[in-house]
Amino acid sequence: MPRQNRVTPFGDLTAVPERGTFMGNRGILHDERGRIRRAWQVKRWLVCVTEFRGRKRTVMTPNRYTELFFLDEATALAAGHRPCAECRHARYIAFRKAWAKGRGDGDDSPKPSADEMDNVLHSERVGQDRSKGFFSSALDHLPDGVLVAQLDLPEQAWLVLGDSLWRWSPAGYCDRMIRSKKTWVKVLTPKSTVAAIKAGYTPELHPSARAGQGQ
Repeated sequence: MPRQNRVTPFGDLTAVPERGTFMGNRGILHDERGRIRRAWQVKRWLVCVTEFRGRKRTVMTPNRYTELFFLDEATALAAGHRPCAECRHARYIAFRKAWAKGRGDGDDSPKPSADEMDNVLHSERVGQDRSKGFFSSALDHLPDGVLVAQLDLPEQAWLVLGDSLWRWSPAGYCDRMIRSKKTWVKVLTPKSTVAAIKAGYTPELHPSARAGQGQ
């Protein structure tokens, strides 16, 4: 039976068979029986690789962080996570550099610390000024790799990619829709992460997204 540790672009934890291509964590979310008891414990929400230096873990070991799984990095970023500084160090450095550029820092300005980015992301995820951190935008203002929901279909996530939107599912992307650039949508990816993507950070996508571009 699948565990409730698969993450949707909305940040919710679900129980589905598909594991996805990335792992991550938000602290200890489960009890001694492997049941999810909270949505997050710490502000440091990470995106990790599923294999690193031969390390082995037993999923949902009591009193150890809860292993979460994502379809791809775009999904993890939409859910409010950011690259791990250890197992994805190069991607962490690239994200931090794009974060600084996205907020308008000069080339010589100090790059943001992990804590600084985590505090901003946390406020964007759970801040009282927005519902679960979501905000509205016109599609022509959004870069590839962002996940959105249509205002009239708020429970379904779509990946922005080229001239299309691709419907997100736990198994991959499907059901292409032409991207109407003037349409307003609910943006699931946090605003600071969207700015980093605009500034040059390219999220890693599930193979189904790239395969779909050939249709």
